Amino acid sequence: MQFTKWHGLGNDFVIVNGMKEHIADYQKQALAICDRNFGIGADGLVVLLPSAIADFKMRIFNSDGSEADMCGNATRCVARYLYENGLINKTVITLDTLAGIITPELVFKDGVLQTVKVNMGEPRLRPVEIPVVGSYEEPIVNMPLTVEGETFTITCVSMGNPHCVIFVNDISKINIAHIGPKIETHSLFPKKTNVEFIQVLNRQTIRMRVWERGAGITKACGTGASAALVASVLNKHTDRQATVKLDGGDLLIEWADNNHIYKSGPAVEVFRGEYLL
Repeated sequence: MQFTKWHGLGNDFVIVNGMKEHIADYQKQALAICDRNFGIGADGLVVLLPSAIADFKMRIFNSDGSEADMCGNATRCVARYLYENGLINKTVITLDTLAGIITPELVFKDGVLQTVKVNMGEPRLRPVEIPVVGSYEEPIVNMPLTVEGETFTITCVSMGNPHCVIFVNDISKINIAHIGPKIETHSLFPKKTNVEFIQVLNRQTIRMRVWERGAGITKACGTGASAALVASVLNKHTDRQATVKLDGGDLLIEWADNNHIYKSGPAVEVFRGEYLL
């Protein structure tokens, strides 16, 4: 099977052209391919397929075999992959995902690619849409959640996938590997959740570390960064445009007047190869 390996700020993916390559069991192959010792190694497997409603269909499988609704970093990588491999000649691309139609744009200056900007759509704040268990009617903003005797204040956002955003004073003191999976699988979240820990640096800058649903600690998360900005604005910590500093680098996130989130950042191809199924 021919594949190509990409990353967006260290959040890495194996991309496969599903219109040429056949994968019998996506979940099983994601587990094998993403294994960093016995496979290629990645946070996720991305399969590109035909779509009746968009330019292409994008399916994303986490390293634990579960299917993700959407992934912002994978979207940037896919957009550049499609353009540079001649699969599309447009710089604005539509992708059919489980979270709906996502529209990445390749931004050039003097013929050189500067960044990939993704319209992430509108944030969903109604608890039933995230989803969150309980009879909550209003958005969950700065609500206490106790996990193993420790109380966190959480803000919940969906960017097509669920996010639980937590503001902390010192992000370096958070044991993400321990507390991340506890919150991910908390009974409050029937479909589990991504967990973002945020330290506010100033009105235009936040520091974020993430425990991704189905993948664990990753160096970046595009939907997470988008949810983090939404939560920061709702909690009056930042302006509607800010730089999100992740372990793998920086993303520029804007919550525009049309209520859509726009995310800009890099996408890098690492290598190509043939995976022996």
